Amino acid sequence: MVQTIGNPLSWGAQALGDAGQTAGEVAIHLGSHAQAEPKIQTININDVHAALSLGWQDVLRFRSDVLALVVIYPMIGFALTFLAFEQALLPMLFPMAAGFALLGPVASIGMYEISRQQEESGTASWGSALSALRGRVIGPVMILGLFMLGWFMLWMAAAFAIYSITLGPAMPTGTFAFLSDVFTTSAGWMMIILGMGVGAFFAIIVLFVSAIGFPMLIDRPVGLPIAVATSIKAVRQNMRPMLAWGLIVSALLALATIPVFLGLILVLPWLGHATWHLYRMVISYE
Repeated sequence: MVQTIGNPLSWGAQALGDAGQTAGEVAIHLGSHAQAEPKIQTININDVHAALSLGWQDVLRFRSDVLALVVIYPMIGFALTFLAFEQALLPMLFPMAAGFALLGPVASIGMYEISRQQEESGTASWGSALSALRGRVIGPVMILGLFMLGWFMLWMAAAFAIYSITLGPAMPTGTFAFLSDVFTTSAGWMMIILGMGVGAFFAIIVLFVSAIGFPMLIDRPVGLPIAVATSIKAVRQNMRPMLAWGLIVSALLALATIPVFLGLILVLPWLGHATWHLYRMVISYE
């Protein structure tokens, strides 16, 4: 069949039609299509340690695959660091590093899928991880991911506001001058205290919404509302171990960002796989 070149109106109509079809498919999968209701199990701190151990075993089992998935994140971190120094935005460097804890659940989607397929079939690869973005998953994951991105932007705005009312609004003249102001002045310590308090609030919201929400969306077609609601209930029911989990995640990600974000190559897949195993300990469908 001979194909002819269409006019701009026909191109536009076809593009709109394709976009509408894609949007319709995304909307369909936002709701629940699961047959079994998720049940929340009670866990303790030993289960958190076990999840970390199982996650590390997955890292060793899929070394090349996880590296292929996460090597881009340190590159992004390095670019952000360079931009901060070049644009004299030093006060925003630490908030950007801390913000990786808010975006970590999104970055770990591939790891959830690798662990899921390993558990289900005994084999998995980075190609399996890419299949996590299949039809029934992409809609809910995209919406929850956009929420995380928006939450990260709000955190950055809050961090800039905290700097402005303490050490700002002028940008520091240099790295050593900035560090001196942070640790040797009352305004600097006020910035640290306010930043840690506000940052903890942002991190806790992410913990409630995504600790179980993201891996559940990868695992079952439960729909976005049920995934988020179940995640919130699971954290509330297991408050102490889940808060311990959140502290461990935040600490490891903070350490990973110190060597110009290079530690994310190791820490991000470890936490991603461990999150999957923690989800499997918390949620049952039987």
